Amino acid sequence: MASASLTADPARTLWRVAQESSSQPGRPYPPPPAPEPFWPAQATILAAIGLQVALPARLTAGPSWLIPTLEGALLVGMFLATPKQLEHEHPRRRRVALGLTAFVTAANIYSLGALTHYLLHSKISSGEGRLLIVAGTLIWLTNFLIFGLWYWEMDRGGPGKRAAGYDGPPDFLFPQMSDDRIEPKEWRPKFIDYLYVSLTNATAFSPTDTMPLSAAAKGTMGIQALVSLVTIGLIVSRAVNILA
Repeated sequence: MASASLTADPARTLWRVAQESSSQPGRPYPPPPAPEPFWPAQATILAAIGLQVALPARLTAGPSWLIPTLEGALLVGMFLATPKQLEHEHPRRRRVALGLTAFVTAANIYSLGALTHYLLHSKISSGEGRLLIVAGTLIWLTNFLIFGLWYWEMDRGGPGKRAAGYDGPPDFLFPQMSDDRIEPKEWRPKFIDYLYVSLTNATAFSPTDTMPLSAAAKGTMGIQALVSLVTIGLIVSRAVNILA
């Protein structure tokens, strides 16, 4: 009976062995395996695509419908290829998810560049200033959503590995990981935690309560902070001056 239990859930068995062999008290790493729903990530991608659809045509690469249509096709393919919740690693799903996230990120940065160029090289009326504020807000919101996906896909090897209990080295240091008094002891980050990291980084232009540990995490957070800074500092302030 015991051997059948061990072979049925090797990830949890490895975690228990690591716990028994560890001489250091405190929070276990990695935490025990736990399934994670995939719908929050899908809803976030859908929301980011919707924000891009709302952008003026002059700020999109090619026809305004082209990029959102391609992104939507990738999202449908990922939806069909992914279970409702992740319990183990899905390499093909992760490649598609990373590709879709990169595609949305590139489209958003292109829109930011187009809006910046338009602000610096065009005479803008007060009526257009209002549209620029809306466009800058849409770009900022997309930036916030899409980098939450980056952090979720990046940390510890991805959501599939985390769900299976095969966590790699952490890319982020959450407060729960550094204070053993915070319950539960077997806590592991969920999608909302990465979305919150993205929100604080986009508003403060730097980490707040969660620190990046790996070079990849630091570089990604730096790119997001730069995009957010340009959006708020250059575009929104310039548009407000036009309205004034």
